[in-house]
This record gives sequence, structure tokens and C-alpha cells, in this order.
Amino acid sequence: MAAGTLVDEEPEEALAHARAARDRASRIAVVREAVGVAAYHAGDYAEAARELRAYRRMSGDRGHRAVLADCERALGRPEVALRLVREALAEHPDPEATAELRLVEAGARQDLGELPAARLVLESALGGRPRPESVDLTDPRTQRLATAYADLLAAIGEHPRAEEWHAAVAEHTSDELDVEFSEEEPPAGTSGVDTAQSAPSPGPEERDSAAAEPDGIEVDDIEADDIEAEVAELLGETDLPEDDTQH
Repeated sequence: MAAGTLVDEEPEEALAHARAARDRASRIAVVREAVGVAAYHAGDYAEAARELRAYRRMSGDRGHRAVLADCERALGRPEVALRLVREALAEHPDPEATAELRLVEAGARQDLGELPAARLVLESALGGRPRPESVDLTDPRTQRLATAYADLLAAIGEHPRAEEWHAAVAEHTSDELDVEFSEEEPPAGTSGVDTAQSAPSPGPEERDSAAAEPDGIEVDDIEADDIEAEVAELLGETDLPEDDTQH
């Protein structure tokens, strides 16, 4: 709860609280999720990716795809980010997740110097050849897409159009973010966690020992070798099994 309260204003403090929770309850999946999200906000993308993958293994939840892809971008692996985005979009996620994935996709294209492709991604997400008056800028998802589009227009030198989009977004932007972690029923004898999630000072990395679920399934922490193997698989450099619980 402390991590969720602080994550927007003091992400490093939030991460410290989440790590403290992990030290005491590393076998609870939602705790690992909290560490991953807080690490993402604090800019520690390697820890964020590790913890969110651990959360996915423990819970079976395949969420946080956009965050994981964005971590790959931040770690200098835009090709891997694009692969994760493609896989997630193939499962037809909900509109909110789709918008976040498109934002990461456009960013990864920019990282690769593919500005026209990035532009097409954002224009398609905004309905195709968009104008500020033709989109619903009261929708937070559309606001984020429009802001990214305005930034891209500025990057390619279309400054008048970029300023037009920035001004339109500013008229509708709320000062307050409303974002959440998922909730999970904790085991008996523990307290629940209901914390808050939203956007990207790295801190030191911490690892726990391997944890086990009550049903006896062992859940190993994701070490550097595991991450490298997964990245190699995503890049098509190895033929590892698709089930990411096998190592």
C-alpha cells in the first residue's frame, strides 16, 4: 500500500517499500508485481523486467506486456520490444492495452530510426490521417497517443502541426493520473496489497532465493542467464520451448 501511494510522486521511495515487502513475502505473486511496477517507475528497467517476469511465472497472468516491451526498449533492445508487441497484439488485447502497446511500438521504431513507420503506427492508432478535432481527446488513451504523435511530428520537423496537437492535448489533459496495480487474494495470515501503477535513477539490484508455490511448483528467480536466453529466443537465435516456465 505504501508503494502504491508513493509510486507517482516518489518512485524510488515506493521501490524501497516494495523491496521491503519482497524481503518478507517473496512467495506472493502480487508482491513481485509491485516491485516490478515500482522499479519501472523508478527507472530500474532490468529489475522491473525480472520481477514482472517472476510475477507472470507465479501467477500465470500474461499482463504487463507493454511495460515489459518498454523495458526492453530502455535496455537497448528495440527489436525484442517489437517482437513482444507483435505477440501481444496477436492476442487481441483490450483497447487500453492496445494503445499502450502501440505507443511502445512507435517508440521502438523511433529507436531504430524508422520514423515513417513510427508515424504510421501512431496515425493508425488515432484513426488514420488524424486531426486534433477528429479524435476524442477527453479519452486518456487518446491523449497519450496524441502526445506521442505531437512529439514525433516535432522530431521530423513538422513544428506547426506538432504545436497544434500539443495545444489540443493541453486543453483536455487532467493533472491527475488514475492508475492501478492488479489485486490478488493473499494467502491466509497475510495482508493484501492494493497499489497503484503508471509511467517511467536506477537503484541497486536485489535477488531472493528460489520460492515455491503452495502446490509445490518451484518458482525460480530470473537471473541474468535466464533473461539472456529469453532475449535470444525472442530474436530467433535459439529454439527454446515456448513455455517460459521451463529453464
